[in-house]
Amino acid sequence: MIKIVERAAEKAGGVVSLARVLGIKHTALYSWNRVPAERVLDIERITGISRHELRPDVFGKAPEAAQ
Repeated sequence: MIKIVERAAEKAGGVVSLARVLGIKHTALYSWNRVPAERVLDIERITGISRHELRPDVFGKAPEAAQ
């Protein structure tokens, strides 16, 4: 499992908890090479981890880091 997903799972109360809230099987989280773009906003809402940190290739650098 990639580090950012591990961190998100910790904040959500575990892998099973995160998967349950996302409506997916927990084993799917282990297959991600990066967070799917369609899951980013949900994970941000659930965990508080910024979309910019989850997928900087899609959302760019965080506004405070861009300066």
